[in-house]
Amino acid sequence: MSEVTRILGDIERGEQLAAEQLLPLVYEELRRLALEKMAHEKPGQTLQATALVHEAYLRLVDTERARHWDSRGHFFVAAAEAMRRILVENARRKRRIKHGGGVRRVELDDDIPVVQEPVEDVLAVDLALQELAGQDSRTSELVKLHYFAGLTIEQAADVLGISPQTAYRSWAYARAWLYRHLAKADSLAAD
Repeated sequence: MSEVTRILGDIERGEQLAAEQLLPLVYEELRRLALEKMAHEKPGQTLQATALVHEAYLRLVDTERARHWDSRGHFFVAAAEAMRRILVENARRKRRIKHGGGVRRVELDDDIPVVQEPVEDVLAVDLALQELAGQDSRTSELVKLHYFAGLTIEQAADVLGISPQTAYRSWAYARAWLYRHLAKADSLAAD
């Protein structure tokens, strides 16, 4: 049993200091995953990788709602899901009128400076992933781990307990499926 798995068990049992022991062990890996994810976001993203890690961590180790963690891998799958949800919530928040929804950013020091927000892309991918999960939950999890958490295909395969070859086949399928689904959604939105 790894140190992380042991501490996760302590958190589940409600030990108050366990969450403090866990953070130093997983922080760098969570931060690396968040940085990789944020690197794939479009310019104009206001959420920082550090804030993404902290928010995801707080959701995962909330002592009020004890969770059962089977392993270190299970924890990182949950971390990927938490990061995905945070990005989706942030995109939805930005879409609201009181937060400037529908308004484009303009840089005052450039002549024609418009930065597109990634809001629509994140929400479209989230909806597509929900539909994909209904058809193939493992492939949906693979996409979340690779796209939202920034894991490599090999790392995601290890977390999911599948071979890298199976993960690569699932990733190829998911990319094609998402491309068709998002292209169809774009054409419907344009009409």
